[in-house]
Amino acid sequence: MTLEEFFRSVPKAALAFSGGTDSAFLMWAAKHYGCDLKAYYVNTAFQPEFELEDARRLSEELSVPMKIVEKDILAVPEAAENGPRRCYYCKQAIFTALWEAARADGYTVLLDGTNASDDAADRPGMQALRELSVRSPLRECGITKPEIRRLSQEAGLFTWEKPAYACLATRIPAGTRIVDEDLKRVESAENMLAGLGFRDFRVRMYHGGARLQVTEEQLALALEKRLEIVSGLRELFPAVMLDMEPRS
Repeated sequence: MTLEEFFRSVPKAALAFSGGTDSAFLMWAAKHYGCDLKAYYVNTAFQPEFELEDARRLSEELSVPMKIVEKDILAVPEAAENGPRRCYYCKQAIFTALWEAARADGYTVLLDGTNASDDAADRPGMQALRELSVRSPLRECGITKPEIRRLSQEAGLFTWEKPAYACLATRIPAGTRIVDEDLKRVESAENMLAGLGFRDFRVRMYHGGARLQVTEEQLALALEKRLEIVSGLRELFPAVMLDMEPRS
């Protein structure tokens, strides 16, 4: 099945929109194939501000209406406790809120940007999507991440080369309770590093300090800017560490 065929069978839908590469391309495809689409962005403590900015920008560029749904994810005990099933409970809460908003607007189909490269066995949150009957057109049509980037570039989407981004909760060690203060510290740290020219990196909390993970291509930049990094991060964390094993 092609995306054109999918949207021929689904002419009206709500889209769980993150502002990332996958859901951005899905928004473009739905618009391109004539789907009556409305985007829904769930704003939680786990999402950084730049994701919302990107989501707003793309919805404006593609002239797709977008509604922001506020959700206090830290009020979901199983999400805040940060156990091994955190992603499942987080997705369950978020997509339940999305369904409520979409149904209130008259939509009976909810889409998300899961693609054919995503390993269902390695993503417990996908169980929640199945239970809540969320459709994933990119996965259903066998479209992989490299294809999405290629097609997004051809479509002129600014998100085509946007690095994959896992939510801020992944920066907190599993088993450590997630609190808003720690999420804000991590977001501030990553904003600072982005300002220094880093891309596709992570700042993870590690024994109370900050552990910086960068790609192999940016290890040299991390060493070159180590004094600026330490100076900036020490305002947020008592200790700063650079992981010498590059992130893939």
